[in-house]
Amino acid sequence: MFPIRDHNPSGRTPFVTYALIAANIAIYFATWELSQSPRALLAFYADFALVPAFLSDGYGFSGLVTSMFLHGGLLHLGGNMLFLFIFGDNIEDELGHLGFALFYLAAGVGAGLVHVFSAPYSVVPTVGASGAIAGVMGGYLLLFPRARVDILIFLVVIIRILPIPAWLMLALWFGMQVLGGWGAAPDEGGVAYWAHAGGFVIGLLLTVPIWLRQGGPRFWRRHHGHPPHRPARYQRATTRIPRIPRR
Repeated sequence: MFPIRDHNPSGRTPFVTYALIAANIAIYFATWELSQSPRALLAFYADFALVPAFLSDGYGFSGLVTSMFLHGGLLHLGGNMLFLFIFGDNIEDELGHLGFALFYLAAGVGAGLVHVFSAPYSVVPTVGASGAIAGVMGGYLLLFPRARVDILIFLVVIIRILPIPAWLMLALWFGMQVLGGWGAAPDEGGVAYWAHAGGFVIGLLLTVPIWLRQGGPRFWRRHHGHPPHRPARYQRATTRIPRIPRR
């Protein structure tokens, strides 16, 4: 199950979302050569990644921000940027450009602190924007619970695009992070599940004032949980390959 787009168009150009995507991609390729030297990469991570043990000893706090713009591979980068592209524009539309930038940084820093709390003596460097993006997803859940999200489903040889409500996709994702956090060793490398779950909750809480300003439960009842505008429509691409009927 993999989200590819939503049916929730934004009312303004999401400049901050685009800038964040561009910055993450540019920084990844600017540091590409470091991956060829394990020693250079570890030294770089010591300065710019999030290392919980460093914060527990009283230094390395800048990693809470700088680690949000580093990624461990193309799949890591691509997955994060896809999620930011799908959900970021609508939150930026609601918060404004400056408000969204501050929201993104706050969710990312909060997610990093949750990760440090879950494994305070871990020396494993942590990188990635997923904590901040999880905050964006938490805010999206509160504001647009029934917006349609198209997910790509792989069932062995069957591939289908299925539209589902955002609350279902986001609730499943959040549940997977919590289950993963309970099952993972806190001081070993891998996915920072608690950073994801923490960022999601922090983003949801940071969006509560916006939700209340729009009417809170009355906003949900007025629009039945859908975005307060017409959904985007997507048409399937047609092929120019002619069909040959059977004889």
